[in-house]
Amino acid sequence: MPDGTGPWLQPGTAGDERVALPLLGEVLRQYRAEHHLTQAALGKLLQVDQTYVSMIERGRRAVRDIGFLLRVSRVLGIPPADLGLSNELITGGPAGLVGSVGSSQDEWRTVRRHLNHHRNDLAQLAAALYPPEFRITSTPLIAPGSWLPAEPVDLAGIDLTWVPDAPPLRVTGGEPETQPVRPMRVPGQQYDRYTSAIRYLDPPSLFENRPSYRLLGMAWTGGTGAMRFGLATYFDKLDVSEAVGHELAQVRLHKDGGVSLRELPFRSLIGDPFDLQRRAVLPAITTLTLRRTRSRSSVSFLLHWRDPRKVATAAGLYDVIPAGEFQPSSIAPHDLSNDFDIWRNIVREYSEELLGAPEHDGSRSAPIDYDGWPFYRTLGQARREGKLSAVCLGAGLDALTLAATILTVVLIDDDVFDEVFRDAVRVNAEGITVFAEQGNITGHGLAFSEQNVTRLLEREPMASPGAACLALAWRHRIALLAR
Repeated sequence: MPDGTGPWLQPGTAGDERVALPLLGEVLRQYRAEHHLTQAALGKLLQVDQTYVSMIERGRRAVRDIGFLLRVSRVLGIPPADLGLSNELITGGPAGLVGSVGSSQDEWRTVRRHLNHHRNDLAQLAAALYPPEFRITSTPLIAPGSWLPAEPVDLAGIDLTWVPDAPPLRVTGGEPETQPVRPMRVPGQQYDRYTSAIRYLDPPSLFENRPSYRLLGMAWTGGTGAMRFGLATYFDKLDVSEAVGHELAQVRLHKDGGVSLRELPFRSLIGDPFDLQRRAVLPAITTLTLRRTRSRSSVSFLLHWRDPRKVATAAGLYDVIPAGEFQPSSIAPHDLSNDFDIWRNIVREYSEELLGAPEHDGSRSAPIDYDGWPFYRTLGQARREGKLSAVCLGAGLDALTLAATILTVVLIDDDVFDEVFRDAVRVNAEGITVFAEQGNITGHGLAFSEQNVTRLLEREPMASPGAACLALAWRHRIALLAR
């Protein structure tokens, strides 16, 4: 732990929520002797590292966290009184609520903060759990070869098919394997889903359970593509993706070094991460926006910093812009078909993230009239005239959360870019847009150069999808810039 307090004792928590137990080390030593366990085996039972067990037994770690002591009591079958826990703490009296429930929620928040503040490092750690051939270059986005076309595919060449009866979900996030990442709600009861804990314990400003398109199949052939989709909800995604990320962050907080699948029961339950039938795979759409001069002599791109106070995922990271969930603009049935289009989704995100327009939150009573929308018409005209190209580079999963993303690139000639984004905002509902690198006052973004791409991929905290977009775009730069 950077603050030196260890994962079970967090600075700033109320002192009356803790108890001192200098003899815990003797209790653990005796238990191991009676059951012929190594420190590593006992640590696995208690979901902590062998080093942590060793420090307790040697008296070098003073455990004051009631939540951990309750876990020791429950897992090892040791009477609570032998651990210094009063009956009031167990039965849920006033001190019990503060102790057991409060401690459980405090621990959850601690891990949640660690997850949000270290997503980039944790994603790199998670990527090591999968065969190296699945990694998209050096990024922590993973994909089988069948998910990545050999060359960029124009969005017009991708056929989207609707599947009205999607297969039922076999992994939902409510399984027993998720119990360690779902804190106590009241004495004796845990939150039933990870999203319930987020809503009540750490709610971001944007957190709605919207309908979302569920990816069921994908194929690429000779410059064309096909994708099949059904319907699910945004929380169906988060209950799995954020829970599996929390699980890894929790293990990482309690040990140094690598993490194995044996320590990650929920990730192990998911199994093949590319199985689109087993769980709700609801892709976001991440778009690298390239502004090019008409002479093709200069190309630049924009970055976006995602504010942890405003977003539930990829918080505290840089990403390319725009990025958003592939979902209808409302819960109305007519929007399910009207918005079932990758390009329309991208344009809505441009409007919201770069122009600061209100998010399409379902408050309208009529579907979006795309053909009558001036911003959409302008971009569409530029696309028909060859001044704008929109392509797909494939799809992948963030190794940390196993959340899916469709990776796209939009190339815009400078005259069109400067016209449609002349009123672009710096701060939006999700974070801050980086329009210029240091010393550059043009506001056209960062140069699309090997130096900048390498720096972002190797030294900056990048969201996995944005990193993969940059890496793949640089790999295909000749084909892209020739469009």
